[in-house]
Amino acid sequence: MRNIKIGNLEKPVTGLVMGTDYFAPEIIDKVTEVLENYINIGGNILDTAFVYAGGKSEQAIGIWMEENKRRDDVLLLTKGGHPNQNGSQINKKAIDEELTISLDRLRTDYVELYALHRDDPTVHVGEILEILNEHVEAGRIGTFGGSNWSVERLQEANDYAEKHGLIGFSFSSPNLSLAKAQAPYWPDCVSVDDSILAWHEKSKLPILSWSSQARGFFTGRFTPEDRSNEDLVRVFYNDENWERYRRAEQLAKAKNVETIQISLAYVLNQSFPTAAIIGPQNHAEMLSCREAAEIVLTEDEIKWLNLQTS
Repeated sequence: MRNIKIGNLEKPVTGLVMGTDYFAPEIIDKVTEVLENYINIGGNILDTAFVYAGGKSEQAIGIWMEENKRRDDVLLLTKGGHPNQNGSQINKKAIDEELTISLDRLRTDYVELYALHRDDPTVHVGEILEILNEHVEAGRIGTFGGSNWSVERLQEANDYAEKHGLIGFSFSSPNLSLAKAQAPYWPDCVSVDDSILAWHEKSKLPILSWSSQARGFFTGRFTPEDRSNEDLVRVFYNDENWERYRRAEQLAKAKNVETIQISLAYVLNQSFPTAAIIGPQNHAEMLSCREAAEIVLTEDEIKWLNLQTS
């Protein structure tokens, strides 16, 4: 499996990142099965967050690592700073408190990667960088990034960091998929469009993509006539995405792979470092993701899939 380098981390990140948003202690046997399958295909990084399953995701990962002595076998990415009913959580008190709770749930004293789940543009990037740099210096996080941050704010933050001798953002975690979102999944979510893609191609800032397989759009379970999944219709149903589907299907047949695997390979074959957050729940789905991670797509194939060439 291809790896990517993130910030100052010594250990590279595998191209497939295990999503854990449904994990909970109540299903620890399922969690264990999924994570052992993931490690067996060569994966090494788990994606979680302070808000996932009301904190149960982090708790389940902590239990699994402790009971199976797996802490040294995985890199941890957790997220904080998600807005709640009280508004913004991008301030020192909230970030400090949430990170402390996350580490306690995870039964560890550090995470390799930390991301702010959302941005608050009313807070100066310098203030945010000072907070995160303190946690790096204290050894509580290895490196940090932004989840659903605009490229304008990422650029502003990294310009500030360079000017003031601080560590900047080393990765971004928006939605990058072959199907292009025409509406946000949730409020304030960021999906990669052509302008964002161009910025990452120039800056080479890595993307760790959530919903990298467009929530099953490329599985073959859906058609333009089937409008039963309201969220999928709202986010992805348009002529351009159905043409992307047809092209992915055509390329899959030529390469003797599955259409869904082509959609995942699209994310992993960009001209800048990328990783895809995946959510397989059984051995067959895990192997499918592993096989997709081995597919090599040319620059011409990437452009053709994305309707940039005819």
